[in-house]
Amino acid sequence: MSYELGMQAFNLEMPEVVPRTEYAYQLAYGLLKAVTGIDVDMNSDGDTKFDAITAFERAWDISLFWATKIGSGVFGDKRTTMGHSGFEEGYKDYIDNKHQAFTDLEEIYNLDFDKTYGRIDINATADMLYEDYLQRSRRHPTGVNTSGIYVTCISGMLEILGWDMLLLAAGEDSKRFGEFAIRYSKWISQYFQALAKSKVPVCMIHDDMVWSSGPFIAPAWYDKYVFPYVKKNISYLKEAGKKVLFTCDGGYDLFVDRFVDIGVDALIFEPLTDLKYICERYGKTHSIIGNVDTRIIMRGSREDIENEVRRCMDLGKPCPGYMLAIGNQISPGTKVENLLYYNEVYEKLKRR
Repeated sequence: MSYELGMQAFNLEMPEVVPRTEYAYQLAYGLLKAVTGIDVDMNSDGDTKFDAITAFERAWDISLFWATKIGSGVFGDKRTTMGHSGFEEGYKDYIDNKHQAFTDLEEIYNLDFDKTYGRIDINATADMLYEDYLQRSRRHPTGVNTSGIYVTCISGMLEILGWDMLLLAAGEDSKRFGEFAIRYSKWISQYFQALAKSKVPVCMIHDDMVWSSGPFIAPAWYDKYVFPYVKKNISYLKEAGKKVLFTCDGGYDLFVDRFVDIGVDALIFEPLTDLKYICERYGKTHSIIGNVDTRIIMRGSREDIENEVRRCMDLGKPCPGYMLAIGNQISPGTKVENLLYYNEVYEKLKRR
């Protein structure tokens, strides 16, 4: 049922039930145990975790499994590592090591991406992407699976440079940094061409272009150096008949219309972006995913939680491609009872 609901939403067919997806439930062990009855925690073996996760996906009728394949690994060891704060239960994801791959502005402005990161075999990469999609589909057969690209533009440059050098390069010479961005987009286009050539039907494209407060470089810079080239890369996928789902974290109100213009089929976003505007302007033409505020689910009262789900449902139900989700994700530390009540409200309101 969840796969059918998801595809109906992506095809703008107004399913009778509002589909849903969720993120990071794989790490919410208390929730997994409460929903499935499987005794699972952070120290459980892989098979137990997988059984709990897939049972949860069936129980909560998850319609979309968010996934990309092309990420930071394409840069090898010529990338910056900024460390990682502890977020997961037990802070197992805390990373203290930091490494700055580039410290010289001239080296950045003159970087040759082909020489530094190489070229790929497009046919072989297309086959690899499809195999990745098939593996995910076998492991999670109940919903819509994806494969795709995480490092589309800004996110890719951030992996290479880190925040310090990215902001310094942009601030010191925005034109030369813009030319760096163009060269990056032209280099990453080989992966878009491979994804277009693959048999993957639904593509997840990710790029965190903004902060929580919006763009961190003048919008005119993005208009000149980013959006035309991202649009070109998206065009390879659209010409191949793919469904293109686009994810950007932060507050991207200022860029909603631009994201639509680059040709995507679905907009995925956090609560910092205005659901009302997107539903009113693009609710009949695009799939729309998310917007439940994880902070309210984490800390709110039952009344707060119900009001938040109702807000999203009231805005989303008239839109044939709307899909509910907690954005940014289910946060570690959220009370299990809050999440169970969130699901209870969804079950009560899910029918159109």
